[in-house]
Amino acid sequence: MLKIWGRNTSINVQKVMWAIAELDLPHERIDVGGAFGRTKEPFYLAMNPNSLVPTLEEDGFVLWESNTIVRYLAAKHGAGTLEPANPQERARASQWMDWMLTVCAPAIHPLFWGLIRTPPEKQDHARIDEAREKTAEALRMLDVQLGKTAFAAGDTFSMGDIPVGLITYRFRKLVPDRTGLGLDNLERWYLGLEQRKAFQEQILPAPFT
Repeated sequence: MLKIWGRNTSINVQKVMWAIAELDLPHERIDVGGAFGRTKEPFYLAMNPNSLVPTLEEDGFVLWESNTIVRYLAAKHGAGTLEPANPQERARASQWMDWMLTVCAPAIHPLFWGLIRTPPEKQDHARIDEAREKTAEALRMLDVQLGKTAFAAGDTFSMGDIPVGLITYRFRKLVPDRTGLGLDNLERWYLGLEQRKAFQEQILPAPFT
């Protein structure tokens, strides 16, 4: 059986669990990382030398790095659906997955840590405001794409929507008032994602910490 090591509050674990739910795959998830620890234990480092989550095990095969795991699951279990059949759409899906890691995640990181992981009396509001604007600026790139296509890679949901969907989910939680940000296409797309059964099962119930 497919086994995922990682706590359900991690955005990187959530990517994988969302993909698994979309594909309706039998699986087992084991809590490690964060308050659960264990990622520096020898058994875990033997699987994942980065000491991070998630880690996938499937029939003796071990894989780490969340976007890579999503691509693997989409290719093996969702070819033509979660993994687009059209090579250009497949490349665009992968493009937005990479963009999430290289552009959007670094922008939102100070915003999340500043508001969620830092006590109110120690919060640097200038840095928080800067991170809010940088994240909005990044998301405007995705908003432009979503003005052309219904989803990140084209007109159907794909693996490309998962990482950027989760970043958008976090941004909306961190910035409840988005008046004047000019993200109408993003809002339309996100509200559709939120109605997906897999999203409701795997993302909405998890604590936002």
